Amino acid sequence: MSLLPVEDAIAAILKRVPEAQAETVPLHDAAGRVLAAPIVANHSQPPFNASAMDGYAVRAQDAVPGRSLAIIGMSQAGAGFAGPVGEGQCVRIFTGAPVPAGADAVIMQEEATVTGHTVQFAEQPKPGRSIRPIGNDFATGQVLVAAGTRLAALQLAVAAAANVPALAVNRRPKIALLATGDELVVPGTPLGPDQIVSSNSYGLSPLLAPYSETVTDHGIVGDDRAALTATLEAIFASEPDIVVTTGGASVGDHDIVQEILLSLGVTLDFWRINMRPGKPLMFGTRGKTLIFGLPGNPVSALVTATIFIKPALRLWQGHAESAGQLWHLPLAVPTPPNTARRHFMRARVVHGPSGTALMPISEVDSGHTSSLARADMLIVQPEHDPGRPAGTVVEAISIDAF
Repeated sequence: MSLLPVEDAIAAILKRVPEAQAETVPLHDAAGRVLAAPIVANHSQPPFNASAMDGYAVRAQDAVPGRSLAIIGMSQAGAGFAGPVGEGQCVRIFTGAPVPAGADAVIMQEEATVTGHTVQFAEQPKPGRSIRPIGNDFATGQVLVAAGTRLAALQLAVAAAANVPALAVNRRPKIALLATGDELVVPGTPLGPDQIVSSNSYGLSPLLAPYSETVTDHGIVGDDRAALTATLEAIFASEPDIVVTTGGASVGDHDIVQEILLSLGVTLDFWRINMRPGKPLMFGTRGKTLIFGLPGNPVSALVTATIFIKPALRLWQGHAESAGQLWHLPLAVPTPPNTARRHFMRARVVHGPSGTALMPISEVDSGHTSSLARADMLIVQPEHDPGRPAGTVVEAISIDAF
């Protein structure tokens, strides 16, 4: 069986992702969610002409140098001056307070000389000075944040300022994780001579959690057909949107995950991708549930999750950029020639006198977790790439970015 190109695999996965479904959540629960509908201002901001500083609200034509103006009152945030400002008058005003009727400029207090209940200014202002006019920030009905945007602190702040108490966001999927393999034990277990510590689920869970409603870890099941069948049946009975298994995805005598998934009604779309690390990737469906069978080697599992599962989750949530951001940065050192398989090369982002660059990590072992832990990016090295000299701008995928 020939190896499937990476682009074809991604396209096949994205075709299976259902259309985004909206739900409404309170503003304080919307962090990290993706907007299903734009945020529209319910009022103008500021809702009145507001002072941009502490000082005096004046009629610009009156505030000529040497002329004394009568201070007739005070305007402060939450308690504006009720009356108008007439000829020869002014009002003491504070930042954010409403500019009283008749006034058309604010002079900062540092430029004022106060004598009793009068004040003089050294320079005549132009109309509009130090005033934030109605709607200066945004106007009623204005679209402030577009649909498809992931909501972070700044977007939520503007939603609150726009007096929007709840937002329409897209539903996130429920994800089930399962690690397989006789050799695996949980962290903290004294190791026997043939055992290794299971790490895949501990990396996948935080990698996928920002995109999901829940990530349920179903632990480890050994290479036992009856036990694995029973566990997968229970997982499917819980009706997750996505099932992610690790291990047992290859073609060895003990790689039984694919066989059991097929026996449980999974339709396999493909397996084996033309890439490294991560060739033995399975993908299929069971009803509305998407099934990802990731390789057991930890680097392969985390890289394939980054390359294939994350775009599906972004599309699931209606993210405007479902494929994610592709970075273009220069190489700090040369890269070696590549094979016939696309290489997602571990790399660190380094900052130096010449700017930001990518430092490739030479380790290619798919079980070498410590090198992946040092990586910020995956350099996308095309098939049969001859290697590139230092300074060449190459494509890279951020490992941790949403």
